[in-house]
Amino acid sequence: MSTAGGPVKAAGPRVVALAYDGLCTFEYGVVVEIFGLARPELPPLTTPWYRFSTVAVDPPPLRAAGGLTVSVDDTIDAIGELRAGDTIVVPGWRDLDDPPAPELVATLVAAAARGVRLLSICSGVFLLVATGLLDGRRAATHWRHADRLRAMNPSVEVDADVLYVDEGSIITSAGSAAGIDACMHLVRRDHGAEVAGIVARRLVVPPHRDGGQAQYAPRPHLDDGVASGERSPVARAMDWAAGRLDRPLTVDDLARSVALSSRTFTRRFAEQVGTSPYRWLIAQRLGRARDLLETTELPIDEVATASGFLTAAALRHHFAKQLGTTPTAYRRSFGPGDGSPPGSGRAAGNGRTKIGDPTLGW
Repeated sequence: MSTAGGPVKAAGPRVVALAYDGLCTFEYGVVVEIFGLARPELPPLTTPWYRFSTVAVDPPPLRAAGGLTVSVDDTIDAIGELRAGDTIVVPGWRDLDDPPAPELVATLVAAAARGVRLLSICSGVFLLVATGLLDGRRAATHWRHADRLRAMNPSVEVDADVLYVDEGSIITSAGSAAGIDACMHLVRRDHGAEVAGIVARRLVVPPHRDGGQAQYAPRPHLDDGVASGERSPVARAMDWAAGRLDRPLTVDDLARSVALSSRTFTRRFAEQVGTSPYRWLIAQRLGRARDLLETTELPIDEVATASGFLTAAALRHHFAKQLGTTPTAYRRSFGPGDGSPPGSGRAAGNGRTKIGDPTLGW
């Protein structure tokens, strides 16, 4: 369409963030940073960049984490203006024990029926679950909230390992920083990998992170599930095994260390620890491998041997299965260097690739 003054640019899709009393400041900031800034660095887009705004779903004052008070012009009524292709973002939620107002739930359900997309960050998924829109679908949340979300609505398939879940019209993310991943995924879905890479460079983040949130969850401890006080045979066997993780231990070895039959030991272990001896042993070996990847520059095959996996292939298999990433990618994120073995010719300095390296796309 054009006028005498020249072509009229089509308006981009709207992205609306919900502001509430008790606003999660970091999560809200992520949404503003990705969708609310002007993007002069972008090339001409087939679909114009987003139009961002904030809607208050509670009466003022709207207090935010960190002692802030947020002033918002638009009220919940503005959501009624959204149409298919627009997006509502729920940047966390104030209290998992505080059910959302019926008006807010009805407004979100009506918006979804019009084709408006919904995206939640961290605990924001609890608001979406309250709408019933996630019934029978997959969803992500912070690993700390996964069990509670399952209990709240067993029909929702909660995935506690991934950074985000894309169900088409609904995207849910894991813990706070995973909101960046979910929002960048939406940018990539709407505008393609090249545009997402440009936005990521300005944010100084990778356009796509390796692995899932399982790599950030606490590691199992030796006494998980074991009562305090006198050490049980199971706890003693765990201590014994923890000092021998570089050896090819079996369940029979653990049982013999405390003079129990394998059958009795396995049964008691499951009762006290809540998992099998084999699964526990794999978790301990992964914990040892993670420690070595974080604190040393040992080659991957030596990390595998020291943690009892015997081969690098076995280590990679269990890393992928349990953590959703590779040992090398894990070391890049958490280790002392960039994952290169000693003597590999890594440049002097801190050993990390420079952010903004065009060969990496970020």
